Amino acid sequence: MTDPIRTISNISNPQTTGIEKTTKINSQSSFAEALSQKTQEQAIKFSNHAQKRLQSRDIELGDDGLTRLAHAVDKVEKRGGKESLILMDDLAFIVNVKQRLVVTALDSNERGEGVFTQIDSVVLADK
Repeated sequence: MTDPIRTISNISNPQTTGIEKTTKINSQSSFAEALSQKTQEQAIKFSNHAQKRLQSRDIELGDDGLTRLAHAVDKVEKRGGKESLILMDDLAFIVNVKQRLVVTALDSNERGEGVFTQIDSVVLADK
């Protein structure tokens, strides 16, 4: 019974575990910095290919569209999706969920045969 107590007292010794150093590093970060980093991590990125497709197809996503796309990625991420087709109005996006990266974008006029391969999920982006 005394061994666990000794172990706990050894753990609380900052010289042996580095706990104090970790606490100092974490306390130096402000809440705003942490929130900013979290927001940047959750931001949707577009590959060069996707950017070219958006431009050539005159597809413009406003803040609302980007928010809807981000929420759709959040939903599929919670379900374990890896490569997803996200349908939003008359647009389709292929997204690498882990990287939060739009691989390509299509509108209703440019969807070819309407066959999407190498995806594991489909998400409808809510308004």
